[in-house]
Amino acid sequence: LPIYSQVKKEKEQGCYEDFIECLKLYDKEENGQMLLAELQHALLSLGECLDDEQVENLFADCMDPEDDEGMIPYSQFIQRLMSDPVVFD
Repeated sequence: LPIYSQVKKEKEQGCYEDFIECLKLYDKEENGQMLLAELQHALLSLGECLDDEQVENLFADCMDPEDDEGMIPYSQFIQRLMSDPVVFD
């Protein structure tokens, strides 16, 4: 919640396209998918780090299960995240 409050106050919050461009860095095959493990690592270790429970809740609310190769479509994740923000207790 403190992260959302701070971001809401800032003028430049980023938009869907900004987040997609960032996640494209992890899209090695340029097919709109990335490894779930890489997204999890980024959320746990970069910027305002989340803890394991927060990441699990975020994934449960905003993501379909990974495929057999561990890949997820990151655009759907961003769309769901931006349409219904997850609030951490």
